[in-house]
Amino acid sequence: MSVRVQSQRFDAGAELNAFSAGLENAGAVVSFTGVVRDRDAGGMVAMEIEHYPGMTERAIAAIVDEARTRWDLAAALVIHRHGRLEIGAPIMMVATASRHRVAAFEAAEFLMDYLKSRAPFWKKEIGPQDAAWVEARDEDEAALGRWSPGQD
Repeated sequence: MSVRVQSQRFDAGAELNAFSAGLENAGAVVSFTGVVRDRDAGGMVAMEIEHYPGMTERAIAAIVDEARTRWDLAAALVIHRHGRLEIGAPIMMVATASRHRVAAFEAAEFLMDYLKSRAPFWKKEIGPQDAAWVEARDEDEAALGRWSPGQD
């Protein structure tokens, strides 16, 4: 299980190849890579992501541990970037491996929902003239809610 919070760009293909190497008992590997996008088409030039070093890694590691208790995972990887990121840059990656595809898919979705709405990152959208902090979105909270006890 690996958690990395970094400013450096990563190569999702190389990360997935390294993650998959040696997974002899995994029948499924699922990955997702998120990229910075302009939600308002022309209103944003970059995103700035802040975090508290140490605290952020511990919080993400705890949710990876929770995923391991919910699903039979052979491996899990979470990479999340911080700093100034341009449109189209990779922002995060989640990879999970399990004996069965359902567990790999569900664990990956669980981790992605957590990263989107609960991981301790603060995001600011930088536009041509100004900048604004990103507010929590109802649909992200609803997605996370499906993993509450009795919901999965």
